[in-house]
Amino acid sequence: MGSVALAVTDGMLHFELSVAYEVFGPAPAAVTVPWYDLAVCGPDAVRVGRFRLEPDHGLDRLRYADTVIVPGWADVDVDPPAELVDAVRAAHEAGARVASLCTGAFVLAAAGLLNGRRATTHWAHTEILAARYPEVAVDPDVLYVDNGSVLTSAGKAAALDLCLHLVRLDHGSAVANTVARRLVVPPHRAGGQAQFVATPVPTRDDHPLAALFPWVMERLDQPLTVEDLARRARMSSRNLGRHFRAVTGTTPLQWLLTQRIRRAQELLETTDDVVDAIAAATGMGTATTLRRHFNRTVGVPPDTYRRTFRSRCEATVLLVPPVDLDHVQ
Repeated sequence: MGSVALAVTDGMLHFELSVAYEVFGPAPAAVTVPWYDLAVCGPDAVRVGRFRLEPDHGLDRLRYADTVIVPGWADVDVDPPAELVDAVRAAHEAGARVASLCTGAFVLAAAGLLNGRRATTHWAHTEILAARYPEVAVDPDVLYVDNGSVLTSAGKAAALDLCLHLVRLDHGSAVANTVARRLVVPPHRAGGQAQFVATPVPTRDDHPLAALFPWVMERLDQPLTVEDLARRARMSSRNLGRHFRAVTGTTPLQWLLTQRIRRAQELLETTDDVVDAIAAATGMGTATTLRRHFNRTVGVPPDTYRRTFRSRCEATVLLVPPVDLDHVQ
């Protein structure tokens, strides 16, 4: 997935476009793996909100990209340009992975890429998407949906979640976490998490959970329980659960398990530690427990994950340099 193309025309949302550029543009200094070759593709100069943008290439270049990102479409009551729809469809038919951010899902739906597939968009527009494209299984209650070659996200912050998800798929959790640290955002929010919660992050330094999160992350090797977290936060377990649901959209136990699994992925990617050692380092206790939860969450056993990840990295290093789009006829 070496080359990424941003598909832009008049009427795109600048925030989602900027998010994609920040993630897939120049690599953070700490990232040493081969990074993405990013191109901005569109018809001549385009107007993106209050900004004027000059693309690197025309929309016809989308079909040469490994991944195509379609930012949000500003006015969902207006059909996206036919040339954009055709170019996105042609890119997918040529084998590109296509991802929409926020209302960019309307472009994918117009191209027929969402027919028979589950998809999402900003919660304020899910009913419109479902009514206009009845062949699409619209899910209004998730951050993003990964169908393999076609992905969609909800609005704004969820667009960043999906972009980091793509980096995680391509380069692993450790690299995705490095990108997240540069952007000063949480390294992972599961796609199935509710997209609308009253308070998505603690809004004050004195929020009961503001100090709890880093405290937990420093102690993932310990057998923490919900009661331990509640005691640290100086509240009852029931009150802790309410705060967690409001902030993260999930329960304390599920959040804790997710952090343990993500830490296990990092260790599998970056160390040669045996599974027993990783189980101890992530607070899982035994290799059997780690394998059970890891397989259920990630879909493969830890050993298979490590072999697959390292094989993919070795293959990436051996790849020929990316195609120079400036010289493609």
